[in-house]
Amino acid sequence: MALDGAFLHHLKKEIEETAAGARVDKIYQPNREELLFLLRARDGAKRLLLSARANSARIHFTRFAPENPKEPPMLCMLLRKKLAGARLTGVRQTELERILFLDFSAVNELGDEETLTVAMEVMGRYSNIILIGADGKIVDALRRVDAGMTSGRLVLPGLLYRLPPPQGKLCLLTESREKILSRLRAVPGDRELSKTLLSALQGVSPVVCRELAFLTGRGASLTVRGMTGEQWDRFSFFLGRTAETIRNAAGEPWIAVGRDGKPLDFSFLRIGQYGSAAVVRKMESFSALLDEFYAERDRIERMRVRSQDLLRLLTTASDRLSRKINAQRAELEQCSKRDLLRRSGDLINANLYRLQKGIKSAVLEDFYEEGQPPVTIPLDPLLTPAQNAQKYYREYRKQRTAQEVLTVQIRRARQELAYLDTVFEELSRAADERDLSEIRAELTGQGYLRAPKGAKRKASVQGPMRFVSSDGFPILVGRNNVQNDRLTLRQARKNDLWFHTKNIPGSHVVLVAGGREPTPSAIAEAALLAAVYSRGRDSSNVAVDYTRVRNVSKPQGAKPGMVIYVKNRTVYAKPDRAAAERMRAQ
Repeated sequence: MALDGAFLHHLKKEIEETAAGARVDKIYQPNREELLFLLRARDGAKRLLLSARANSARIHFTRFAPENPKEPPMLCMLLRKKLAGARLTGVRQTELERILFLDFSAVNELGDEETLTVAMEVMGRYSNIILIGADGKIVDALRRVDAGMTSGRLVLPGLLYRLPPPQGKLCLLTESREKILSRLRAVPGDRELSKTLLSALQGVSPVVCRELAFLTGRGASLTVRGMTGEQWDRFSFFLGRTAETIRNAAGEPWIAVGRDGKPLDFSFLRIGQYGSAAVVRKMESFSALLDEFYAERDRIERMRVRSQDLLRLLTTASDRLSRKINAQRAELEQCSKRDLLRRSGDLINANLYRLQKGIKSAVLEDFYEEGQPPVTIPLDPLLTPAQNAQKYYREYRKQRTAQEVLTVQIRRARQELAYLDTVFEELSRAADERDLSEIRAELTGQGYLRAPKGAKRKASVQGPMRFVSSDGFPILVGRNNVQNDRLTLRQARKNDLWFHTKNIPGSHVVLVAGGREPTPSAIAEAALLAAVYSRGRDSSNVAVDYTRVRNVSKPQGAKPGMVIYVKNRTVYAKPDRAAAERMRAQ
């Protein structure tokens, strides 16, 4: 899955062919780990994304436009000052290192032309974006690295830029096949061929190493010591062909997608190692491949960062409610023995003539349990027998009242916990800042958040998501709890069909009948949308209830999005995001 140096070599060629001579129009920094360069080329605008995320570091053209903060960060302002209007003159790569250098011809404050370089280092959690001046010194970096963080390479303004220390691996662009084969045969021990390749070759990812081993062994697992002469010949052929492909940047963008629709891997080689477990598709470009592979992951990560405060709030509230419910259950368990208190009072009253003040306990026959041995009842020696009986009655009445109150409180706490669970779910599906704003407004209305001082009038809210079934029925999907209420209780008509996942938090889905009888295919597609926009979206099969809207009602005082329904039927749907996107109304 890693973006290796060989793949970067192909991206280098793609960027050069697409944006050579393009000028920097604007620079954005959507978050602390990403930069977006808007380039103006002869054939139109191009968005060049540079991401230093630990799990998705990369550089490529993107069709997505991430939301930007109201105030640009300091690095973004510096880049705008230095590179606004600059022209991209070249893209460089040292052998197959996972670093691309973007050279820009810019004009400084004195009006002199100078060359500035942006280094995109794709190195996992050490990934970085560094601006280098014409003198080779670092102007600034996305991540500054000082002596307190490492004893190796420092990345600080004013220092000369240095490449990361070499790993002693062989480069397919410069080394001969014979030298590489000799290095592999000399590796001590008997390791798997793919792992040996990974340790010996520069700039190739595990998927490429596994693919070479897969082709060499025709699908069988190979070790270096166990390879036959014929297998070494096959390996030499495939190694040479791969080196030639990289040297000429003649690879093609291939992506492997699992049967569940999730991207598994990508490479510049056609991927055959997954067999029937994946579908391998060729993309139109390397940038389009990376866009598709990382799109959903990046959306989730961006929303996670922007929703940290809401996640903390919801987690704290949920934990508090869970502890409260557990404590109340323990207290309720104690109340379950209250009948013993009443029986003790009855036994004392029945034996008043035998008891006297000052005794600490009484052994009395239990007329509630005939044939059983006598019971010992503790007494307060400072009270009379009658007063002891009244004490037991008072404790009985107290626990009976406590049970009634606790039962109501536990039910309400469970309902509140279920509501917070639905907010967690809608937060996981938030696609942009507007969705987060509506969730914040919902939580403010429910008292979980304080309204900001000087808050203006309510902002306009979004409508539900709109889809169209294959046979023309409109389908509406709520984005959050407030929208769910509005859609189900106000917007939908009584004869429309209402869908919701069974016992799973999710969106309200309404199939608009429009005076017609919904078809089985429309019902199946509406159920699919209910499954996709629910917590069950990663499951293989999801139960979905549906009924007429007139059978759905909201209990008095219920939280947003909480409804009850009757006369429902249940269908099963397999969540399919691709099918849902095809139904989305333009």
